[in-house]
Amino acid sequence: MQTQRKRKLRDRPHSTLPSKSPLQSSKSIQDDPYQTHHRPTPEECRAVRDDLLALHGFPEEFAKYRKQRQQKLGLVVKEEGDSHEQREVKTVLVDEEEEEEEESVLDGLVKTVLSQNTTDVNSQRAFASLKSAFPSWEDVLAAESTCIEDAIRCGGLAPTKAACIKNILTCLLDKRGKLCLEYLRDLSVGEVKAELSLFKGIGPKTVACVLMFHLQQDDFPVDTHVFEIAKTIGWIPATADRNKAYLHLNRRIPSDLKFDLNCLLFTHGKMCHRCGKRKDNQQCGKGKDSQQRKESLGKDCPLLNYCDARSS
Repeated sequence: MQTQRKRKLRDRPHSTLPSKSPLQSSKSIQDDPYQTHHRPTPEECRAVRDDLLALHGFPEEFAKYRKQRQQKLGLVVKEEGDSHEQREVKTVLVDEEEEEEEESVLDGLVKTVLSQNTTDVNSQRAFASLKSAFPSWEDVLAAESTCIEDAIRCGGLAPTKAACIKNILTCLLDKRGKLCLEYLRDLSVGEVKAELSLFKGIGPKTVACVLMFHLQQDDFPVDTHVFEIAKTIGWIPATADRNKAYLHLNRRIPSDLKFDLNCLLFTHGKMCHRCGKRKDNQQCGKGKDSQQRKESLGKDCPLLNYCDARSS
């Protein structure tokens, strides 16, 4: 009986084999580490999305990724001033117009690696410098590590990021025989997490960013800005860590709101010094009255209403 079971497991397709990695476990994706913490509610998520959209508009830096999602779904997001008839025409045109060329998944993964612990401007400059110095990923793989470091130095942490990029390319060539990640587009969220987690230096936030931006999947990355705001307005417990916050928020936030809400929270965290990462660690936490909480978020910040609703 045991021999027969082993044979069945051996004959299964690779993608269905059980894995020991926490990122590959569907249970870890579905489980909520803060099951008794009932925020955010779907209604609250939608209200925050709408308030931040009214305040900032949709961030231009993420517009191309939003368009790609719309094209994948055959939808167009309502624009201000659009009449019902105009929106119907635009929806038809989405199916007829040539879709904007997507950047490769490998480009997206390397871009995300370069964005770690630096500004958007510096990471974009580093990626452009890398592509200028090495026309193809084969050229990057063949290059000395010091040459890669020189190309991306403006993005910070050059030795660490160069080693990570080199490792990704080496492992990818060994495993797939070519430097391409396009096969990820046909995999489920769990399978993508399993594949990307095999690369050294690729953590949950990087995987989530690739899923959301470059694979148009419904995932919710938790960067510093999102983490701080979620803690400030009580969407996660004050003692939460980033990984558990990721599991909780992905469980609580409706899939159709994840992309816009994530982009808007990230943008708001950068623009509102009260809501983003604060050196003085002043959050609207326990022990503060309503007026103090409002002052900690800022006079015109729309999130102060959600801070007032924070669970005790």
